[in-house]
This record gives sequence, C-alpha cells and structure tokens, in this order.
Amino acid sequence: MELKIINQKENPLFKRNEIEANVEAEITPSRQDIKKLISEKLSTAPETVKLKGIYGKFGSKIFRIQANVYSSVEDKEKTEPKTEKEIEAEKKAAEAKAVAEQAPAQEPEPTPTEKPTEIPQEETKPETPVEQKSEEPNQEEKKPDVAPAQEQSEEKIKEQSKEEEKPDK
Repeated sequence: MELKIINQKENPLFKRNEIEANVEAEITPSRQDIKKLISEKLSTAPETVKLKGIYGKFGSKIFRIQANVYSSVEDKEKTEPKTEKEIEAEKKAAEAKAVAEQAPAQEPEPTPTEKPTEIPQEETKPETPVEQKSEEPNQEEKKPDVAPAQEQSEEKIKEQSKEEEKPDK
C-alpha cells in the first residue's frame, strides 16, 4: 500500500491537521492499516489519528481517505465524539476492572455441607361437583353450527320457495 497526501490543512482552533489522501491497494484497507500509514508519514502516534472515512469506487484500486491528526490524545478526546463501539469497549473495560477489584476484596463464605431442603408440596384444590346436563338439549344445541348470515340466507330461500308455490290470482 502506498499513501499519497493530496491535501493537508492545519486547523489551529481544534489543534489538528485535516488530511485528504489516496491509497492504492488491491482490497479496501483496514482502518488500523490506514492509521499506521498516516502516523508513519506524519511522524505521530496512531492514537492521535481519527479516520473520517475510506471511500472507494467500484472496480478502482485507489481509495480516498479523510482523516484528522491531532496534536495530542487529549485534544482528540475533547473534540471527536466517540463511536458506539468505543463507548461499549470502555464500559466492558470498566466492568472487568470493577469485577477484578471486588474478587480479592470478597472472601468466600464457608458453605455448610448439608442444607435442609424442603420438599415442595403440591397444592390441592377442593373438588367441585360437576354439573349434570339434562337429557333434553336446548334449542341452541339442536341447531347445527351455522353463521347468522347463513341462517338469514336460508330463511330468504325458504320464503322465496313459498312464494313460488303460491298460485297467482
């Protein structure tokens, strides 16, 4: 990979150099590789480099890079917002540190060899008498399952057949 700086602009307000560069590579270079190339070219630490983007075109082996190089890590942290990955990594590191500090501080309590165990008993419900059904089914039970709309259409058909049976006077 070869890095060619196209544009380098100093921004004294944010204490950084804004860089545009081209990298020629077979595949899209990783962010770490680009940070190393820029830090070697400008003689700075890789931690002070913030990549804004790696842009490539389909079929092209030339990638355009936008980056900011800060004068110190503190200036970078003050200016640049942290990504979600960086925030999650910091949280995990803080949790691991807290767990590591608590482990030596806490001494394991001696556990008794036999603990009284309670056997869970099933709850019994009082039995309720089952209702006995009468032998005569209700009128609702006599009818087969028919939707109300279907019942209405059947009634209309019956009425029409009755009208047809009536002789015209």
